[in-house]
This record gives sequence, C-alpha cells and structure tokens, in this order.
Amino acid sequence: MSTPMEKNALPAAAPSMRALGTPDSDSLRSCLKRFASRVVSPEVLLVLMVAAVYWPVATFQFLNWDDPWYLTWNNLIKSWHPASLYQVFTEPVARNYAPLTIFSYLVEHTLWGLDPAGYHLTNVVIHAINTVLVLRLVRQLTGHALLSVVLAGLFALHPVQVESVAWISSRKTLLSTTMMLASFECWLRPCRTDRQEGWGLLWLLLGLLCKASVVVVPPIVIAYDVLVARKRLSASLARQVFPIFFCTLLILGTMQAQVTIIGGLRGHLGMSKLQLFGVNLTLLWRYVWMLIWPDRLCVLYDPPTQGIGHLIALSGLAWTVVVAICWRIRHCAPLITWAALSAFLLMVPMLNLFPLTTLMNDRYLYLTCVPVFGVLFAGLSQLLQAVTRLLFRSNETWLPNVWNVAAAGAVPVLLASAAWGTLNYLPTWRDPVLLWSHARDEVPQLVTVQVQWALTMEEAGHPAEAAAALHTALRHGHPDEADRQRIRKILDRVEPQSRQTSTRLQSLLRTSG
Repeated sequence: MSTPMEKNALPAAAPSMRALGTPDSDSLRSCLKRFASRVVSPEVLLVLMVAAVYWPVATFQFLNWDDPWYLTWNNLIKSWHPASLYQVFTEPVARNYAPLTIFSYLVEHTLWGLDPAGYHLTNVVIHAINTVLVLRLVRQLTGHALLSVVLAGLFALHPVQVESVAWISSRKTLLSTTMMLASFECWLRPCRTDRQEGWGLLWLLLGLLCKASVVVVPPIVIAYDVLVARKRLSASLARQVFPIFFCTLLILGTMQAQVTIIGGLRGHLGMSKLQLFGVNLTLLWRYVWMLIWPDRLCVLYDPPTQGIGHLIALSGLAWTVVVAICWRIRHCAPLITWAALSAFLLMVPMLNLFPLTTLMNDRYLYLTCVPVFGVLFAGLSQLLQAVTRLLFRSNETWLPNVWNVAAAGAVPVLLASAAWGTLNYLPTWRDPVLLWSHARDEVPQLVTVQVQWALTMEEAGHPAEAAAALHTALRHGHPDEADRQRIRKILDRVEPQSRQTSTRLQSLLRTSG
C-alpha cells in the first residue's frame, strides 16, 4: 500500500519520466512521422534522382570546347597571387565577364588540380541545389505541392539539361541560376520586407558576377509585381532602381567583350536586326518543341536562316495568338500570364540582340524550361478539363478526384521518361571523340564541327583523319575567310604529320613483306 503523499507524488513523476526521454505511444508516432517526412521529403527525393542520373559524369573528361580556355589554358585559376586575383575580377575570359565563375574554378584547381572528376561533380551538386530551389520557388508561387514536384523533377531530369550539367564550361549557367532563384525567392512575394529586399539585391549582384544573363531578373520581378501582386508600376520600378543600375553597368561592360572577341558560329552576325527577329520567331517555337520532344539534341545546331519566309509568317501568327490569349487571361490567370512573359524574358539575352557566336543551344533553356512547363501544364489541364466536362456534364462532381488520381499516376511516368532520355544522351558528353562524332552525324555541314573533329583527331594521334575533316570543311562547309585561315593553319600542322605517318606505315609494310 502507498501513503496519500506517495499517491499524490505519482502523477508528478509521469511528466518527469517523459522529460527524461520515455515518450508515450502518441508522441513516438508523431516523432516517427516527422522523421519520415524529412527523410522522404520531395527535396531529398529530387536530390537522389539527380545523383542517380548524373553520377556517370564523375568519369567524364575535359572537352575541347571552351574547357581549355576556362581551365587547362587559364593561368588565372592556377595562382592566388593578388595580381592574378585582380585579373580574375576585372578581365573577361572566353568572351564572358564571369569573375565568380572563374573564382570557383580557382578554388577547385586548388583542391584537385586538373582532375575533371571534381569539376564535374561540382556541377552536379549545383544542379541538385538548383532543383531544390526550383521546388521551393514554385511551391511559394503556386501553393501547389504536386505541380512544384513535377516542374522541379522535369528541371532536374529533362534531357535538354545535359549540356548545362555535363559540360564543365557551363558552370556560369549553373551558378547564375542559383543566384537568380535565390533572388526570386526573396523578391517574388506579394509583400516584401526590407530584409528580403536586401537579400534579393545581394543575390542579384552575385549572379551578375556569374553570368550577364542575370540582367533579366529586374524585369521579371517588375512583371510579377504588376501582374500578380497588383502593384503600381511606379512603385515596383522605385524598388528596382538599384538592381536596374547594376544590370545596366554589366551590360555596358560585357557588350565590348562579345563584340571584340569572335569565335564559334558567325554566319548570323551579318544579319540585320529585322532578319534576326524573324529567325528568332521560328527558334522560339523550336525551343518549345525541344522541351516537349527532346529528340536529336546536339552540342551545336544549324537552324535554317534563308528561304524561311513562310515559317516566319506562321511563327509570327502563332506567337500573336499566344500573346492575345495571355492578354485575355491576365486578370483571371495572372500567374500564367506572368510565367509566359518570364519565359520570354529569360530568352531575351540569347536572341542575339547583342552579338553571340551561336544562334541556339540547349543551355539557353536551363531555367527557361520551368515557366514554359508551367504554362504548358496549365494550358493542358484547362483544355482536358473543358473537354471532360463537355463529355460528362451530368457527373461533374467526381471530375476533380479523377484528375488528381490521373495526375498523380502520370508524374512517375513523366519523370521516368525524362530520366531515360537523359541517360541515353548523357554519354555523348563523355569525351571529345564522342561529342564531335555525334555532332558530325547531326550537323556535318558546320565548319566548326569539322574543325573540332580535326583537332580531336590530331590530339588522338590520327593526323590523316584530321586532314580529311579539314578538307571536307573547305569543300562542303562554306567557310568564311577567318575559318579558311584557321583551317590552313591547322593543315600546315597536321599534313606533315600525316605524310610521316603514311611513310612509316609503308616502310613497315615493305619490311613485313
């Protein structure tokens, strides 16, 4: 038996036991649920998917496509001397002013020298971080958990992302996207605190030091303020004065580097702005199709620029319809209108308003794919729901449940298809031989492709194949004078090697005979 004092003491003992770590069944269950939600959270699953798809890049090599300029030939990443650091933050490299990107190479060169595995894995880590940031941003903007997972999953696994992740020289795209997403997370809010404004500006400045294309951030934020947050244009512009000022400074600084240092593909540089506008109308639709059906991806493309008047007219008409629809729904669906406008703004730096040495590349879609997919899914959802309601007018109450089940079931299939396409295309970027042999199959008419193949064969010790590729470029590639001079210079180097190799081979054959 126990005394009354002991009986009164028992209830007080129970809380102390729980405090010492003896939880009851309910608290244990809640702890397990919280642990499970963290372990199998969408963020963790997306990171694991990125790792599962992109782990092979640890065995990939450097590519003879900008990698020498950024890494193997770049003395700026090989020294921490103050003079070298000054050059890192003041001089453009390979036509780009991207000091923070070059600084990241400097840190990595200190860690693992010129072992490509470390640089490749860093790209994968940054891509995984960007995937999580996309998930958070879409969830913040829409409040829709499933849509945020779908868009982040496609961003992570779509084949069009292979160039940005598997190519070390595309680090500037990855890093700038990280800064842009962080800035968007601070600024794309109906109401922003001064702290969020400050952090948004800091992330923008860091992004500008990674890649010039970050200059589109202020227009995207202004469009959000006006279309979605319903703020006055003057009020939004007032908050973006400093961001616009810094973006303008960077544009003025990088224009000169892009104009004075020329390489790559240059056939379009002689076009007028009106001609480029027409070509861009067709290219934008081609980009949309690449996201829907990512077939025949390549390091370089040769889109038609002559005799395409009918394509330009059709593309212009189609874009006019798109603009009209967006304008019509701007009040009832402002987020969709803003997403469509954001996708266009993200592409503006890639439309050769300032001279670029390519017309189109997969990496231009790295972040652009997110708003494009958002608009496509919104449009498809509205269309299918309208058709379904038309066919089943008497049973509209069960349609939402059917849509939720169908969407949940389609997500794994969609992401698995994207991952499969990436796994099939990824090996193309393993080394220069695979990259340029694939490009020769897709666009053999490009002089740059034949020249890069020749350089690859020369490095591999096959001067005869290098010379043959260069002669093919001269006969069938329509090179300009700058290309001809470059080709002749390489031929002067490889043809004597080819003759020596041929002489040695003939000597060996005579000896063996």
